[in-house]
Amino acid sequence: MSDNLEQYIIEADELAEKLGQENLVIFDASMHLPNANRDAAKEFEEWHIPGALFYSIKELSDPNSSLSHTMPSAHFFEAQMQKLGVNNDDEIIVYDTQGLFSAARAWWMLTQMGAQNVRILNGGFPFWDQKGLPTEGGKSAPKEAGNFSAKFDVHKVAPFDELLELVNKGDQSCNILDARGPGRFKGETDEPREGMRAGHMPGAENLHYARFLDDDGRLLPKAELARIVNEKFDSTKPTIATCGSGVTACVILLVLEILGHKNTRLYDGSWSEWGARPETPIVKG
Repeated sequence: MSDNLEQYIIEADELAEKLGQENLVIFDASMHLPNANRDAAKEFEEWHIPGALFYSIKELSDPNSSLSHTMPSAHFFEAQMQKLGVNNDDEIIVYDTQGLFSAARAWWMLTQMGAQNVRILNGGFPFWDQKGLPTEGGKSAPKEAGNFSAKFDVHKVAPFDELLELVNKGDQSCNILDARGPGRFKGETDEPREGMRAGHMPGAENLHYARFLDDDGRLLPKAELARIVNEKFDSTKPTIATCGSGVTACVILLVLEILGHKNTRLYDGSWSEWGARPETPIVKG
């Protein structure tokens, strides 16, 4: 792959050559919006990349949170990764069944928890299958417990109170980039989760995650990523990424890291929190 993306992205052919290697962990991190009527765990049992384990974003989220997907404690995440057989020195590959959707969330969670070698399969499972590469069905389980140790930097998450203050003050010192589709951002289409108003935060910019992908769900060349980001992004400012539930916002965070922007955070509650709380200002259009 060109554009120096190898630190973040792995191509299907390269992964195919690695299948069966020790210290390789492959995670299917697929998830779907509530209105998609799809069961990612059931689909995983039907077919997946050989040797892959299912990475449940929901089950790996904070079990004490009322929100859809929020970062758990390092202690909880560490225990779950050890159950899945993950070791500190493992090479971890994540993918999903939409090309690039929820895999970025798994990448972000793992890297923020201290995993050193995590990459995303370019084009995900659809591109893998399109190339005729091997698949298998059935449940899969790790052979033995791993030794993964987690440490989470809470400063990588923007808390609700801070974001509410920023928005209420009209503070322009920080970029707020919303990864949802234009219809949801403008409030023209209903939210897929019940109980949420439609629209967006005042001052937020819409940067739909799918703009970074080609027709095969593969990440665009680095120069094209930069062009898209620079339409919305002032690199002199810190950036907070948001979306529906903190999942596709991680596609923005992935792209910003590839482009060398380090002062970035995730609003983990995202619209699941903002759209449901009565005190939050919302605009449409």
